[in-house]
Amino acid sequence: MGLRFWNGVVLAALGVLWLASGTQREHPVIGVHTAEVASAEADLAVAPNDPAKVLLLGQRYLDSAAPGMAVSLIESQPAAVKSDAAVEHLYARALLDQGRSADALAAEERVLYRCDMAPSACTPFLVASANRRVGILRELARLGVDDAQAHPEKSSVAYHNATRQVGVVVLH
Repeated sequence: MGLRFWNGVVLAALGVLWLASGTQREHPVIGVHTAEVASAEADLAVAPNDPAKVLLLGQRYLDSAAPGMAVSLIESQPAAVKSDAAVEHLYARALLDQGRSADALAAEERVLYRCDMAPSACTPFLVASANRRVGILRELARLGVDDAQAHPEKSSVAYHNATRQVGVVVLH
């Protein structure tokens, strides 16, 4: 009888310690840049269909290492916002950060298509960035890598292969 009693006391004490530990506390989804994220969320609430506000908030989510929130944000936008080339470019980055390089490649190719159809809607930086990322993503696909972060060696090779530049020397 005494042994069962002490077993019960020990188990009850362990239960109390477990309940008092941090396992029951909620962890914040965004642990860093919370003030910037809150400010960007407030700005988007004021102008919900503004692509610039969506870009800002999506970038804040990526800066906070929350690509899933950036993907969700962009996917929840109306078609007019999602079809903005800069928003689509950010969407591709968020997909890549989530380990979905095939989807990111498709998104970047849509960016280049939109920029070809309406060159005035895209900055030269956006076009250059999308072209560079498409090259890297195609190289990742060629190497069979869908999650670039899970395969850092192959990702490094893909980056090197995609960004390699060749110089031409003319001899007279």
